[in-house]
Amino acid sequence: MGFGDNTRASLITRGLAETARLGEALGADPMTFAGLAGLGDLVATCSSPLSRNRTFGERLGRGESLEQARAAVRTTAEGVQSCRSVLELARRVGVDVPITEGVVRVCHDGLAATRLVPALMGRGLKDERPVTA
Repeated sequence: MGFGDNTRASLITRGLAETARLGEALGADPMTFAGLAGLGDLVATCSSPLSRNRTFGERLGRGESLEQARAAVRTTAEGVQSCRSVLELARRVGVDVPITEGVVRVCHDGLAATRLVPALMGRGLKDERPVTA
């Protein structure tokens, strides 16, 4: 969608905080998410042209429908299916997950991706540290 590195860094940072909050609410050590399975995977997913989720998301960002993106990518983008389950889990344990909510809205509720990023970036500032930090 033409956003730059700062927007990507903001989404990665907020995504890491979101993931760590949910993990901590489920009993994980939030520092676990600072390692390869957390931050490492998030950076690779958001930065690598080989990432299926990134490729799929870029297509949605260019205005393709879910069906068009699925047909073009032809491999499983796990986030499309798992985002609903993650959102249900977060709601069950009372964790705010605005990025996940936005992904669900884009993938399953018809929200244009071009409307999601500005809404996420326009959110008010607040403490994004894990609950016990």
